[in-house]
Amino acid sequence: MASNSTKLGSSSSSEWTRGEDKMFERALAVYDTDTPDRWHNVARYMGGTKSVEEVRRHYQLLVRDVAQIESGRVPFHWYAAAPPPRTLQRG
Repeated sequence: MASNSTKLGSSSSSEWTRGEDKMFERALAVYDTDTPDRWHNVARYMGGTKSVEEVRRHYQLLVRDVAQIESGRVPFHWYAAAPPPRTLQRG
């Protein structure tokens, strides 16, 4: 990606920087699914840069993206440092 910000899904209403994504991931680890007012806490963890609705939507898009990756609908890109699977040899 050419820019320093990323969007999850094509319908995201706000852009998130890589730093914000990392902060969001840490917040999800701190405030798990059993946490009361989880999305309010996550939004507060983001330092006021994202609303409750933005963090909730970002999570929904993340879940959808992970499901697509796990189902094989998103191609895995091979880079020069890692050969494609057909050239890997088992030892």
